[in-house]
Amino acid sequence: MSYLETTHNVYKEAALTPDVGLCCTTNPIWELPGLKIPRIMQEMNYGCGSTVHARDLTNNPKMLYVGVGGGMELLQFAYFNRNKGGIIGIDVVDEMLEASRKNFIEAEEMNPWFKGNFVDLRKGDAMNLPVDDNSIDVAAQNCLFNIFKSDDLKKAIAEMYRVLKPHGRLVMSDPTCEQPMNDELRNDERLRALCLSGSLQINEYVKALTDAGFGTIEIRARKPYRILDPKNYPTEELIYIESIEVAAIKDPMPEDGPCVFTGKAAIYYGDKDYFDDGVGHTLLKNQPLAICDKTALALKSLKRGDIYISNATFHYDGGGCC
Repeated sequence: MSYLETTHNVYKEAALTPDVGLCCTTNPIWELPGLKIPRIMQEMNYGCGSTVHARDLTNNPKMLYVGVGGGMELLQFAYFNRNKGGIIGIDVVDEMLEASRKNFIEAEEMNPWFKGNFVDLRKGDAMNLPVDDNSIDVAAQNCLFNIFKSDDLKKAIAEMYRVLKPHGRLVMSDPTCEQPMNDELRNDERLRALCLSGSLQINEYVKALTDAGFGTIEIRARKPYRILDPKNYPTEELIYIESIEVAAIKDPMPEDGPCVFTGKAAIYYGDKDYFDDGVGHTLLKNQPLAICDKTALALKSLKRGDIYISNATFHYDGGGCC
């Protein structure tokens, strides 16, 4: 049995018998006016963060969600696009698609504004999306990509890139781990399916996205997630896993490489009212400016004594140098 078959079986079971906390932490449940989330959707909430960010969802964006779970984030997306077929939901597990359809019936009863036909549920897998090229404004996946091994991950990211419109956004949440994992953990198919042993380092995760062509990367959050301890897992040391929330934007790739925002800021505190670096970045005196890692390196290379560059917070919320 391949690791993908193991994953399929895990989530087939989770669709037939909801398993609270199966693999992931509980997503934020948005408290938006008039939005009510059925309890069954909360119980089938198999994600490690949130892909729902209001600033991505203006002007009725055409949306795609891969790995539908119980449909909670699809319902949250529908809040922002109340059009027939405005959101496409894709899953490879028949039982999960059927569970979502049933959950949407309950969601209609609880939310007078919601219609089940706002969501177009389709069977398909992340490596061969049944979606047209350049047709999606916002694509999302939650706690799915970490399951894939390297070659399959490349295919899945390439498919997301293909279906997005220019400047479209791929919004994701996945577990990450900065510590090395032994081969026994890495090769345990069930632990991979449970969103544990496939966790990548953040720099590897970002590289996979930029290698696919995404010109802008935003790391929006970094949170504690899981502990793998020697008593319960095949490891001799304690392994700490975090979850990150990331947006990869289909911007053109700059000639000098991608713009990756990890929550750094620059503050100019010199004698003038502002500092202009001559390449498009203006720092107003004592006003922090969010900067990408590339700009941070360029400013540090100037070796000035009047610009402070903060460390990465791994929390970026828009604006800044690019």
